Amino acid sequence: MKISVIIPTLNEAILLPKLLGDLRQQTFDDYEIIVADAGSSDRTQEIARDYGATVVPGGLPAAGRNNGARVARGEFLLFLDADVRVPPTFLGDAYAEIEERYLDLATCAVIPLSEDPVDKLLHDFANLAIQLGQFLDPHAPGFCILVSRRLFRRVGGFDESLKMAEDHDFVKRASQFRPLRVLNSTHISVSVRRLAKEGRVKLINKYLAVELHRAFLGEIKNEIFEYEFGNFPDAEPGLVETRLQESQKLLDKLSQSYSTLLSGLGGRPSRASIPAERLANLKEQFENLKESLGSMLTFRSRPPANHDRR
Repeated sequence: MKISVIIPTLNEAILLPKLLGDLRQQTFDDYEIIVADAGSSDRTQEIARDYGATVVPGGLPAAGRNNGARVARGEFLLFLDADVRVPPTFLGDAYAEIEERYLDLATCAVIPLSEDPVDKLLHDFANLAIQLGQFLDPHAPGFCILVSRRLFRRVGGFDESLKMAEDHDFVKRASQFRPLRVLNSTHISVSVRRLAKEGRVKLINKYLAVELHRAFLGEIKNEIFEYEFGNFPDAEPGLVETRLQESQKLLDKLSQSYSTLLSGLGGRPSRASIPAERLANLKEQFENLKESLGSMLTFRSRPPANHDRR
């Protein structure tokens, strides 16, 4: 068997059928589905079995992924979350590319399941950060990690003692043996429910702290954005639009710089091949973009001006 798809779940009866339906429609058929369920009280386990998935005990994501990997038969393990969607050619395209490029560790670009331009910008930002990081200090989101079973076993799987960022820890350890690379042939779509629930600023703070490359941000010892959370409806609409346009221009400029760097280094640079001055330039652009995103997403609440001069 080529691929084992492993999905940790907890009460995912609403979204899980959509992902399982996507997997059922794949043009690639040499795969299995394993759902590691953490004791759902809804129909998650029943739905998983209805779609032909193997159900094993789960827990926190690290434990669930490890439990799924223990029974997996695939040459490669694909870790997905229940709230993602994949195109019909996802498995076939991913497998063909990892075989062609001799990859043991990979992730892919992420598209938000949202029409909000802010959500699109934030995901473009995260995608670029992962692209930049793959050559220096790799990170990848746990909702899309593709790894060979031999490499997974070599590093001992996910560290179950960690309460968060276990996915980034795993990728960091695995990349010491085989490099992480971002697939060019496919992508996944992901729900923005976490953004909606936790607030975009709060969640982007978390993502920045655990995902974005330390080569660009330095060691993370404090909160990244020192802003208060504000509601978009209370902000001046014109200001939001202006900040959005500014951030998009900065992102486009940084993306162009990255593309130019790749082209100049033959498309696949290594850590040693990136000139220090180019790295410094990318870091400066990245910091400008980070600041612009913070300004766009948050607005400090201020009391109304007191015009009574008595």
